[in-house]
Amino acid sequence: MLNTPMQWQRWRHCLQMGFFILFVMAPPLDLFRLDLDLGHFIILGKNWTLGIGELAQQQISTTDAIFRLVFLVFVPLLSLVLIFIVVSWFYGRVYCGWLCPHFSVVETINQLMVKAIGKPSLWESKPLLGHQAQAIYWLAVIPAVIGFGFLWALTLLSYLIAPFTLYYNLWHGSLSQFQFIFLTVASLVFSLEFLLARHLFCRFGCAVGLFQSLVWMANPKAMLVRFDKTRAKHCQSCQQVCDQVCPMRLKPRTIKRKMFTCTQCGQCIAGCYQVQALQFSLLNWTKSNPNSKI
Repeated sequence: MLNTPMQWQRWRHCLQMGFFILFVMAPPLDLFRLDLDLGHFIILGKNWTLGIGELAQQQISTTDAIFRLVFLVFVPLLSLVLIFIVVSWFYGRVYCGWLCPHFSVVETINQLMVKAIGKPSLWESKPLLGHQAQAIYWLAVIPAVIGFGFLWALTLLSYLIAPFTLYYNLWHGSLSQFQFIFLTVASLVFSLEFLLARHLFCRFGCAVGLFQSLVWMANPKAMLVRFDKTRAKHCQSCQQVCDQVCPMRLKPRTIKRKMFTCTQCGQCIAGCYQVQALQFSLLNWTKSNPNSKI
């Protein structure tokens, strides 16, 4: 049973790691990718075509083509969208906080940044309380930023062309012009984003995250992190740990509309739980109060 915030965090990290591995390995395992050379998707090792080519060559009937369009495109996409809307309606950006491979990179670089400069972002006004800069950790920050940037570029390209052909060309230094330009530009862009603007992207640039937030805000009974004001006296001696550990740089002890980009990662809950000597947390997941100001 997951009875404590710390156990929830360990489970969340396992899910993040598993989903990140799935994100990287899906193309070479042919679980999901779009092969530009073949001109169609490959899903679970099988060619996923709409039959347009076969229809043009009169190899299949119009009825078969319509059947493929409805049951191979419309129904699966509609089902995924509905599931995503329902989950976002009740739990907000839970995908971001528990699965998103980009957010797991954000959290990793945050932790390294705190060690290197005493704060999780270059744009923080001052170091976090109790943290001192240790410049030696820049030797970990820079390789992590560049490494994750390149890995993201390589992974995204492997979703578009045959992965093993790409890996072979990369290993033997025989990349095509398109492959070389894509990997170079994408690696540079991702590296700069991971170094300078990862929080800004998550908060303002991610369409998936923004969609989840909008759906979540529309539900007055959605799950959110709420501060227990009845026990506020226990918060007086704390050094704002909940604010410090939030990967999105939010202030959890506030109203819902100011937590618009909350990823439901629960780190603020775990931080408070530790500060309170592992007895209780002043922050907990609960349903919104429809009568409160959001």
